[in-house]
Amino acid sequence: MIDKNTDFPQYRKMINGKAYYKIINNRSFQEIQLIGSKMRLQQIEANQYPEMLRIMDMLAADAPFVEITANEFEDLFKQIEQ
Repeated sequence: MIDKNTDFPQYRKMINGKAYYKIINNRSFQEIQLIGSKMRLQQIEANQYPEMLRIMDMLAADAPFVEITANEFEDLFKQIEQ
C-alpha cells in the first residue's frame, strides 16, 4: 500500500542498472532504459492494475528495484536532452 504521506518525486533503478525511474505520483512515472549505448525515455501513465502494482513495488523498493538519488536520474536525463 502506498503511504499517503509519500513525497514525490521518488527515484529508483533496476538492480542491473538498465532502467532508471522517476516516480512522479502514484499513477505515473518516467523510465530511462539503457539499451546498449543508447537511452530511451518513456512517460508511463498507470491505467491498468498491473502498472499500478509496478509503481507500488517501485515505491517499496522491492527487488529488483533499489532507491537512487535525484541526481543519478537527472544526470541521465540531461544526456538524453543533448
